[in-house]
Amino acid sequence: MPETALPLVKDYCYHCGDECTSTPIYAEEKPFCCTGCKSVYEILYANNLCTYYALDKSEKPGVTVKEEDVNVGQFAYLDEASIQNQLLQFQSDTLHKVLFQIPGMHCSSCIWLLENLYKLDQGVLESRVNFPRKEITIAYHPGKTKLSAIVTLLHKIGYAPTLNLENLSAKKFSRKYAINLKLGLAGFCFGNIMLLSFPEYFAFTDEIKQEFGSFFGYLSIVLALPVLLYSARGFFTSAWQSLKQRHINLDTPISLGLLSLFSVSVYGIFTASGPGFLDSFTGLVFFMLIGKYVQQTTYDALAFDRDYKAYFPISVTVLKKGVERIIAVKELVPTQRIRIRNQELIPADAILLRGQAFIDYSFVSGESVPVPKVAGEIIYAGGRQVGESIELEVMKDVSQSYLTQLWNNEVFRKDKGYFGVGTYADKVGSYFISVTLLIALGALVYWVPRDSDMAIKAFTSVLVIACPCALSLSTPFTLSNTLKIFGKHKFYLKNGDVAETLAKADTIVFDKTGTLTESTQTDIAYQGESLNKQEESLIRSVLQHSTHPLSQSLYSYLSAPILPVINYREVSGKGVEGLVNGVTILIGSAEFTTATEPEAQDSLATRVYVRVGVAQPGYFTFHNHYRPGLKVLLSELQQQGKKLAVLSGDNASEKENLQHYFGEDAELRFNQSPADKLAFVAALKEQGRKVIMVGDGLNDAGALKMSDAGISVTSSVNGFSPGCDAILDANSFTQLAQFLRFARRSLYVILGSFGVSFIYNIIGLSLAVMGKFSPVASAILMPISSLSVIVCSVLGVRLVAWQMGFGNKSIKD
Repeated sequence: MPETALPLVKDYCYHCGDECTSTPIYAEEKPFCCTGCKSVYEILYANNLCTYYALDKSEKPGVTVKEEDVNVGQFAYLDEASIQNQLLQFQSDTLHKVLFQIPGMHCSSCIWLLENLYKLDQGVLESRVNFPRKEITIAYHPGKTKLSAIVTLLHKIGYAPTLNLENLSAKKFSRKYAINLKLGLAGFCFGNIMLLSFPEYFAFTDEIKQEFGSFFGYLSIVLALPVLLYSARGFFTSAWQSLKQRHINLDTPISLGLLSLFSVSVYGIFTASGPGFLDSFTGLVFFMLIGKYVQQTTYDALAFDRDYKAYFPISVTVLKKGVERIIAVKELVPTQRIRIRNQELIPADAILLRGQAFIDYSFVSGESVPVPKVAGEIIYAGGRQVGESIELEVMKDVSQSYLTQLWNNEVFRKDKGYFGVGTYADKVGSYFISVTLLIALGALVYWVPRDSDMAIKAFTSVLVIACPCALSLSTPFTLSNTLKIFGKHKFYLKNGDVAETLAKADTIVFDKTGTLTESTQTDIAYQGESLNKQEESLIRSVLQHSTHPLSQSLYSYLSAPILPVINYREVSGKGVEGLVNGVTILIGSAEFTTATEPEAQDSLATRVYVRVGVAQPGYFTFHNHYRPGLKVLLSELQQQGKKLAVLSGDNASEKENLQHYFGEDAELRFNQSPADKLAFVAALKEQGRKVIMVGDGLNDAGALKMSDAGISVTSSVNGFSPGCDAILDANSFTQLAQFLRFARRSLYVILGSFGVSFIYNIIGLSLAVMGKFSPVASAILMPISSLSVIVCSVLGVRLVAWQMGFGNKSIKD
């Protein structure tokens, strides 16, 4: 019988669900991808908490945990009184409470485990999770456990809390409960006034009206006053601020209508000429506050306004007479000596004293290639060390470092004015109030010679019915549903106004490094006489001893076996050499390997030269790895008529590649500093362009703030991203064109809802001009108009989403 090859069976980690790319590590006959995941399982198994793996059947609840991520004593600084005073929400001799953000929680299993922390640490009294905000409140006994021990435990089980400098410098987080109180008050008063209005609604006998009518009317005034003075205050404040700036927004006619409703009602009740419209008044305030509540609470959990402090960790290792001590970054002062390990950030401007420094400034300057530094050179704050640990001497306080210059520009000290904020609503509002006053005056002029009482009734009725409250509900409900659909596809907007801004933009400016490119991947190509497997083995053997990031990338790229190396030597900033099987291997710069620099088109590209023995050196070129689907995305944006541009902190080595993606019409700029990017966006706005800036790093912060809409691309929406208007998950980056198209179509839904509102206004105004508008008609017409506008807005967005295929993972037009 012929032999049949058995299919390769893949092993998946029992804890995190990732594929085991190497030989799995087994425990209790279960495979694990690394020792970190195995350690978490053993902790849970030892404490009878393996229910964690059974709660969520759809996916593995765990996240990959690197065992070396937590150093001994790493969080000891959290036990210092000065730090705890700023972190703890409550403290006494027997109880401490602390609130942490846990970006890693994502399912019911996470919630269950985090609320069972007391089983892992006997000092924990209680832990409560707020899943929508990804927060956990932990109460613990300070005599039985320490804050540092709790944070260490969270790290070990894969739920590391967010700890950064912003935690200490920011004021205690306070939730905005004002909208809840206003909404609750308006709802309470609305319901009770409706009950008091029943005699009028159902035309009870005149005896009942005479006996209770005036009493119910006065009681309604008492209930309506708090709504006028507190719940509706925001509309009047907004209208007054608008008028002071000689501008009319939608709140202006709303305020006029509400004031008319209240005044006519009070007059009618005190003069016994009618029951008034206080039920309609409180009802409209209630419905409009629902719209504001929906706007405020949508994606409240994401942090859009951040500065460099959110990028920095809280602690740093300080060296004093050779002894290490971990302190808070805020306590760093000039002349202190600090140790920075692999992948740690430099928190303040400092001078390199010892070690080989390769500083990754990609997040700060946009330069994709780590910069080598030698002893005596200045290393600026915000860079990340790649390789061995280094020692530095602090030059400046954290608050005075080079990095803070990104926030010194005045653009960070003023609120951004979205050109699209309420554009439709405000324009309609300005015309609406003019038309309303003209109709009211026309009714007054018509009725005065015929019936003076009817003239006053018609005039006031027009002002009452023309309140554009239903109109004001269209925008928030439409855009909040747009935000919800965007969120399902990992595109998170700060508020609904940003959606309107995105729909009207005509220019999109991209950062390159980390935005158009994959930061974790590099395209490597070899130039020269082809290498055989033996030569690749010799080169890779030497590379394994180097900590340089380019060496590590090249080591991972090659796949040949490793051989013993003798006489290994590394020259900082130049290259490495070693003797393998009697063959001398040189790897590094052209000068170090005695190679001749070729006159090639990519002369600015990053190169690593290799000499194997006496053979002529060849070289490896390193190019950025662009995101899959980028070409299609750019083509779709160009079809939508968008002007495209690229601002890169890198050199022009990628110009040819970018020109291929963007075409000849796009503007490409290289060696751009953060100030250059900000100035470029400002210049576009002065030309009347409506600009979207898409970036990912601190070097883009100024441009993101200056643009009409700033979009931050990130691989983790709960991780750090600079201050922005929208956060876009990197996996959804290539769907940006569809997002913009959907935002534009959402505006059409708003226009449709305006049409529905106009129909009700026409009916009501017709009744008002004829003097036939009554409290009963108001009680029926106004709530129906508000509800119908809400339904049209919600269903309209859902219909557009269905037509565009937003219910599927792939979005199609």
